[in-house]
Amino acid sequence: MKPTPKQALRETGVRVTRQREALLKVLTEASDHPDAAELHRRARTIDDSLSLATVYRTLSVLEREGVVLRLALENGGARYEVADTPHHDHIIDLDTGEITEFRSEKIEDLQRQIAAELGYEIVHHRMELYCRKRT
Repeated sequence: MKPTPKQALRETGVRVTRQREALLKVLTEASDHPDAAELHRRARTIDDSLSLATVYRTLSVLEREGVVLRLALENGGARYEVADTPHHDHIIDLDTGEITEFRSEKIEDLQRQIAAELGYEIVHHRMELYCRKRT
């Protein structure tokens, strides 16, 4: 069984502060992929002393420790999600910024097949499709 994000931090020796705990709670409960400003807004309902600078610093620590995944958007922005969810890929709407999660066994099989044909075994991968809705 995978450790919770809080347990994963403790296992790496990172102290779980009140601010980190608030941010982890918000990320764990998020059904979307919030940016830092939205995470700050939500986390302040738990800990009103939390500053935006602390959110950015904490996100860097959480990402470095592999607890949080950062989705770097083409416009320079970033969105976040916890890393302990089952593997999935993303479609990012370039017009609205909406992020849709999906999983396709066909794509997963094809990626494994291509890697094997080139003499590799996939250890980890991420796929982000940047799209626009058809009109």
